[in-house]
Amino acid sequence: MGRSVVETIVGALVLVVAGVFVFYAFAKSDRGGADGYEITARFGRIDGLKRGADVTLSGVKIGTVTSVDLDRKTYQAVVHMAVTSSVQVPVDTNAKIVSESLLGGMVIVLDPGGDKTMIQPGGEVANTQDAISITELIAKFMFSGTGSK
Repeated sequence: MGRSVVETIVGALVLVVAGVFVFYAFAKSDRGGADGYEITARFGRIDGLKRGADVTLSGVKIGTVTSVDLDRKTYQAVVHMAVTSSVQVPVDTNAKIVSESLLGGMVIVLDPGGDKTMIQPGGEVANTQDAISITELIAKFMFSGTGSK
């Protein structure tokens, strides 16, 4: 009888600790709500860019990709980004899709321009650079000649 009481107490303690870990994970997760504004950008190709990818400026994460759509008229990928409200993005900002690492996913890097006018919520980044396919670069490097004989 004494053994089952100890097992019950240990089981309850394990459940409490698990609950604390779950609470901590949700509290520290980056799934924040409406503390920002949305901007869009249009790209010819977005190779591997997914919803939830980081949006960075000077190497600092300032937002996330919220959705990706296809413009059925121009066949461009329309990327919707949520940017933190503490960062204002100039209208002449350049957005490019780059690989996070050799094995990692894709991220959007914003290079701010010098214009004093800022992109308004719901606005669009006009200057974009498409994703560069790593496999195409490697193939071009491997199969292109040096030109010298």
